[in-house]
Amino acid sequence: MNADTLPPLREVIAAHGLAADKRFGQHFLLDLNLTAKIARLCGELPQSTAIEVGPGPGGLTRALLSEGARRVVAIEKDSRFLPALADISHAFDGRLSVIEADALKVGREALGLQDGERAVIAANLPYNVGTALFTGWLEAEPVWWSRAVLMFQKEVAERIVARTGEEAYGRLAILTAARAKAKYAFTLPARAFTPPPKVDSAVVAVDPLPEGERFADVEALSVVTASAFGQRRKTLRKSLGQAASQTRASAEELLLSCDMDPGARAETIPPEGFMALATAWRAARG
Repeated sequence: MNADTLPPLREVIAAHGLAADKRFGQHFLLDLNLTAKIARLCGELPQSTAIEVGPGPGGLTRALLSEGARRVVAIEKDSRFLPALADISHAFDGRLSVIEADALKVGREALGLQDGERAVIAANLPYNVGTALFTGWLEAEPVWWSRAVLMFQKEVAERIVARTGEEAYGRLAILTAARAKAKYAFTLPARAFTPPPKVDSAVVAVDPLPEGERFADVEALSVVTASAFGQRRKTLRKSLGQAASQTRASAEELLLSCDMDPGARAETIPPEGFMALATAWRAARG
């Protein structure tokens, strides 16, 4: 068997009895044109290790390898897919290795990266854990990835790239902007998947900011954004009360120290404003 003779994905699924498992939020992308399009967003794959989460029967895995990825490390929790992935590894001369584990529990040290090496992350993320995985990668220090090309539910993708004042703007957009640059790449309709989910999906390309530009105090940023957006219809003077209660300052004092209008609402404040507010919150903690 070689890369040119691998059977179509639908045949692989049928041969191995790989029905999608709702517990794991599985929806298979079988269109090789679409998987190739995702792989090409990853940049210089021949010089890269690609980390894939939830490869399933291996549609995106094949695309990453076909586009020349030096090495692919796939993290798969569902053991049913291991034989199909082993066939892909054999067909591509062992450039694929598989870690059978929950991706939420796999740290950088398990990926086999060399010192100083940064990997590309490429994944059709399981719907039930996609946001948690993404925020974990954003918060990681040191940053071990150079680009992430990720598929989410369309609603989540819109929240990642949302701008100040837009309906989708909130905590996820602010955390992303504080740590990276994100671009909405393209939409995938539900009919592109097997089985089709109830919503459309979208691909987002994310590049981490340089070390000196990343906002470091993610904990403080999480506290102030949770408070501000937890009651987003209220003014910041009122909605920031919970965060301010953990400091020696009132909400109004925190806001005025950042030259922010206490009468403003959270959705009108750009990410830079929340980063300044997080810094003030940390200072007022003493």
